[in-house]
Amino acid sequence: MAAVGMTMSLRSSTTLKGEFCGAAVRQSVAAPKAANVAFAVRAGQYDDELVKTANTIATKGKGILAMDESNATCGKRLESIGLENTEANRQAYRQLLVTTPDLGDYISGAILFEETLYQSTTDGRTMVDCLNANGILPGIKVDKGLVPLTGSNNESWCQGLDGLASRTAAYYKQGARFAKWRTVVSIPNGPSELAVTEAAWGLARYASICQDNGLSPIVEPEILLDGEHGIDRTLEVASKVWSKVFYFLAENNVLFEGILLKPSMVTPGAECKDRATPEQVAEYTLNMLKRRVPPAVPGIMFLSGGQSEVEATLNLNAMNQSPNPWHVSFSYARALQNSVLKTWKGQPENVEAAQKALLVRAKANSLAQLGKYSAEGEAEEAKQGMFVKGYTY
Repeated sequence: MAAVGMTMSLRSSTTLKGEFCGAAVRQSVAAPKAANVAFAVRAGQYDDELVKTANTIATKGKGILAMDESNATCGKRLESIGLENTEANRQAYRQLLVTTPDLGDYISGAILFEETLYQSTTDGRTMVDCLNANGILPGIKVDKGLVPLTGSNNESWCQGLDGLASRTAAYYKQGARFAKWRTVVSIPNGPSELAVTEAAWGLARYASICQDNGLSPIVEPEILLDGEHGIDRTLEVASKVWSKVFYFLAENNVLFEGILLKPSMVTPGAECKDRATPEQVAEYTLNMLKRRVPPAVPGIMFLSGGQSEVEATLNLNAMNQSPNPWHVSFSYARALQNSVLKTWKGQPENVEAAQKALLVRAKANSLAQLGKYSAEGEAEEAKQGMFVKGYTY
């Protein structure tokens, strides 16, 4: 990232003419000496590409497939359908996803785990090539996960800045064009000022490093669903978090036109007795974004955060019932994959049916991005919530 110094000289002088005791006195008032004012001007080598990447992902009617589960988390998903957590089984499942015919009609980007970025299908094609052939940009999860934040109220911080510059350069060379870094904020645990500041600063440093190496960063501070709090408390915390995030993004000279956001929707806590309608979620969420997010940012790609497949889609649809400054879309993991896993069951003969299930969910969210989704005809299973208290990724 380069900065160019520019000098602005302010030169002026005025002559004042006055009278004192009937005598004309000429007074010369000199202006201050020329001042040097430095302006930071971004001149990054990747800026045009970063903007193009972000806007390509923010294509009308499209969103992101988040398939970047760590090997441990992917193992939990596989175990839920009776499969062992082996590289071969992870490869089979991820191959199912990236080779789904016509997926690019609804999905513009796919976030991969490092293993998947370097993995090939059983017929020898790289996963990256499969996505590109489908018109889907490959992305990469670059954080190293959550660890306890010392001095906080039992909160976490996200590690992974060490070595990030060299890793992102290698990921770009491998074909990735955007990145993701997820950190979390817990409402029941405070959140403490320390945790909010750490989350915002880490995201800003990550975003700056990614842009310096050609990757458009997804900025993701997730406000966890855990808790009994109401929707107003979520709005209060989310507004505070996003305010600090954008302050530090600006401090780190991050190019707003070359990033994407992955926020939580503003909802009540998962254990709150007062539930919110999609219209209320849309109103609260959009109000928060309008107060905190510059319109220069191309896309808002919401996470599902344990909502049911249908709930996440209904809430997204409600947000697209009126104009707003951004491409408001989705970056879903479980809300796109839950039905897929249950249909596949690890059986080769079920691959085609599982891919059709993925297309059903992808198309539903594509329609929601356009504000044209209806839950009519949705299966009851798709309406079941996926929230897990204290869930770890």
